[in-house]
Amino acid sequence: MDVRDLIAWNLQPLPGTRNWHGGPSAVGALRGVPAEEAAWRPGPRRKSIWALALHVAYWKYTIRRHLEPRPLPRFPRSPSNWPSPPAAADPEAWARDVGLLKVQHDRLIEVVARLPVTAFNRIPPDGRLWTYGQLLLGIAAHDAYHTGQIQLMKRLWDERKALFR
Repeated sequence: MDVRDLIAWNLQPLPGTRNWHGGPSAVGALRGVPAEEAAWRPGPRRKSIWALALHVAYWKYTIRRHLEPRPLPRFPRSPSNWPSPPAAADPEAWARDVGLLKVQHDRLIEVVARLPVTAFNRIPPDGRLWTYGQLLLGIAAHDAYHTGQIQLMKRLWDERKALFR
């Protein structure tokens, strides 16, 4: 397994295999999550699953922006880093935002597949201090971190529902 395959596996394990942490990807963690649950916040000043999904999508876009040779259009949600979910739990809007995460994820995987192995030790020309490989390892860790938060919030949601039955 070369470095590109290893990074790609950390971002998206092959079908039928599991990632090193044994849990789902960020996209997989959202399967079956309804809009009402996605919009719920566990406390004041806390993020929702929906906000986390948009944040993860934005950072996949941002890393891809450093890897692509051509400029990309702006991220479709605003503010970019922590886009605001809608005030109401709208299932159609939730489906669109999950779709946005899937698109950003798939496009990042496509770019990684095209990146020459020799590029992983190079620093992008935009003046960043990190190599392409470091950026990709960072986004894989970022995904795992926020996916863990999403998984925890799903459990809190279930416990909350059980308390109010």
